[in-house]
This record gives sequence, C-alpha cells and structure tokens, in this order.
Amino acid sequence: MHPETTYIAMLSAKEREEIIGLIKQQVVPAMGCTEPMCVALCVAKATEELGCLPERIDVHLSANLLKNAMGVGIPGTGMIGLPIAIALGAIIGKSEYKLQVLKDLTPEALEQGKKYIAEGHINIQLKEDITEKLYVEAICKAPQPPKGESLIDSAHVKIAKAIIAGSHTNFVPPQSLIDSVDECTSVSKANKNLPLGGNEGVPLSLSLVYDFATTAPLSEISFILEAKELNMNAAKESVHGNYGHCLGKTIERPMSHGIFGNSIFSHIISKTALACDARMGGAMVPVMSNSGSGNQGICATNPVVVYAQENQNTEEELIRALTLSHLTAIYIKQSLGTLSALCGCVVASTGASCGITYLMGGDYDRICFAVNNMIANLTGMICDGAKPSCSLKIASGVSTALLSALLAMEGKHVTSAEGIVDNDVDKTIHNLTSIGAKAMDDTDRMVLDIMTSKTP
Repeated sequence: MHPETTYIAMLSAKEREEIIGLIKQQVVPAMGCTEPMCVALCVAKATEELGCLPERIDVHLSANLLKNAMGVGIPGTGMIGLPIAIALGAIIGKSEYKLQVLKDLTPEALEQGKKYIAEGHINIQLKEDITEKLYVEAICKAPQPPKGESLIDSAHVKIAKAIIAGSHTNFVPPQSLIDSVDECTSVSKANKNLPLGGNEGVPLSLSLVYDFATTAPLSEISFILEAKELNMNAAKESVHGNYGHCLGKTIERPMSHGIFGNSIFSHIISKTALACDARMGGAMVPVMSNSGSGNQGICATNPVVVYAQENQNTEEELIRALTLSHLTAIYIKQSLGTLSALCGCVVASTGASCGITYLMGGDYDRICFAVNNMIANLTGMICDGAKPSCSLKIASGVSTALLSALLAMEGKHVTSAEGIVDNDVDKTIHNLTSIGAKAMDDTDRMVLDIMTSKTP
C-alpha cells in the first residue's frame, strides 16, 4: 500500500483542469444501456423541437449503434430493443436528462409506449452512407395545417430533426430543423466523420495518466467517489431481482464458493457482474459510465472498490486508484473510438488492472507490466452488441485484470518478443486500438450481418 501522498506539482493547474474536464465529460451517470438511451435522447430532442407527439418517427442509425442496441433491456419496461426506447423518448423523454433521458418513466407512459409501437408510428433503418460509428438521426413528423385549412385537406407536415454523432450526447448542428416538407433541408455532414466537441482531444499518455492520478490534489479528484456510490449501489440493487443471466448472484451462492472460494477474487467478480446484470437486464438504476458505456464504467469501478475495501486501503488510495482506472480507460478509448468491434471490457478491465496494481503498492513500471499482460491476453474479444451476456465478458476481463496485476507485482510481464506487445507501453496500447478500430472492421460487419439475419 502507498503512504499518504504529498502533492507534487508535476502538472500545471491548466493541465490538471483540462484532464479533470475530460474525466467529468466522459464519466457521467447513465440509466440503462447507453446506445438505446442515446437514440431515445435524440428522439426526445427532435420531439421537443416538434412541439407535439410525432405522428411518425424515422430513425437512421450507424451499424455499430444498431448492433449495440438490438438485444438489451430497457430500464423499467421489461422489454428489449429500440422500439420501446424510441417510443418513450418521444412520450416522456427530456433531453436535459441526457443519458438518464427516460428516468420519468411511469406505468401509464409504458402502456402508451406499447400502444404507440403497435400503431406503427416508428421506422428504424440502417444509415448506409456514413463512416461515423456512432450516429443517430431522428426525424419526427406531425400534420400541421396552415391557418384556415382543415387537417384532412392539408398536405403540410411539420418536421423536426436531431442528430447525435461521435459521442452519446453530442448533438451535431443544426440540432434540429423545423420546416414544411417542401422546404425541409438536409444535414450536409451526414456522410462525414463528424468532430467531437469538448475535451476529448486532450492528449494523454500512460505516464501522464499515472502522474495525474497519483499527484493531483485530492480535493480536485475526490468527485470520482460518486462512481463508487452509483456502481456499487447497482450491484446491491441487483441482488433483489433476477436480472439477465444472474451471473453475479450465481457466483455468490454456496456452490460457487466451493469452486471460486469466498475470496477477494470471487467478491470482485460477483460485485462487478451484479451491476452489469442489473444494467443489461433493464433495472431502473443509474450507473456511472465511462466513455459512453455503463458497462465500462462498472468494470473500471467495482473491481477497484472491492479490492480496496478488502485490502483495507485508505480512502485517498481508493480515490487515486479509481482516477487511474477511469482515466486509463478514457486514454485507450481516445484512439479506439466510442464504438468499435473490440469489446469495451478489454479497455475498462485494463484500467481496473492498473488501479488494482496501484492498490497493491505498484509503481509506474508495475502498472506498465499490468497493461502489457492485459493486452497480450484479451486483444481480439469481439463486441457483439449490448445484452445480458455482457456480464460474462466482464467477468473474463476482471479475472484477467487480477491475474495481470498479480503477475506485474511479481515483476512478470509479457515482453516485446511476444505478439503485439512493444517496449513502449503507449505503442502497445496503440497496437491494441489499431486492431480494434481498423483491422476488425470486417469482423464488425460480419457480426452485424449474423445478428440481423438470425431467424426470430
């Protein structure tokens, strides 16, 4: 364990401010899977601009977003997939809530949403002509007769359009267009890689991430404890229901203790899987996300928290370990992209491994060893959409995170003589993200084709 840290001015106040802004931008509360919530948010914004409940909603989605939204539970509905998210986005969604857009859900609104779907108001299509992997275009329409004309005789339609691209809450100007059908214009950026706003471009390296996490004044980074509160609460709430595949509850049962033991290892796996089970199973509970993913937020948080609790680390050590974990995940995602063919648990569990290594007393070199061990093991795990079985992948990632940390503390690590690992840890990370962002594109297309062509 580390001694209490005395602040060393390794980074300027401006640099720290930029990094803190980046963390606060990328580590945010979310209710339910972020992809369908992103779609619901876009529909909510277009509906607000329309000023009434749409008669028709056309939603155009990138392939990666469609893949991630097809099979996941929508919080509080007992239903799976996009139609109910879209319907509720129009009926009760508020864009000001961002990724908690549906938190005002009521039983009455749910019944209205089911009726809205049955009446055929929603059309979902794949957006073919874009390279942006996270793209949502919502077009809401409602009849609007000019003054003096009856609704039946009027050919005029009121239209509102909203577009989100690049990240889950990034509305692209013009955010919405309201016009008559004969004057409606299109968004010229629809077929381009659209820029992200805010602080996503803050240049990071693993050494910068480590320096910030271990030397920043505690008062500047203690906000990260909110991730602990939300994500551990999700695990607690999960115990009271049967969500997803109940992986977390299964690991906590006596039979599983006979296999995994009643140990730090089993507790870390169960508390992480419990939160994922609840989120993917549609529990009405918020989690703290990372880089647009609730599962990544859970995976970067719960393993670190449970280890710190059972290892009796101090609160300062926990704060710094959580900061290291989350910021490492953000750094890796900068070159990987918000959505990719690579499962996000590879990224987030690498962050968790760094955080746990720090809690074990590891220095920067040991943390680099942990990263090398993670990337040598998990690279290539595919993302086949958000769904209840994500908890299985998270369990694999967290298991590897613990193994990698233990090896690192023993001074054992995969070297540049093996596979894609490089002498420079940042090059190793970019080797991973190059494979995930570029080389796995064909894999991504094949996965989506398999998912969309299965017999119901």
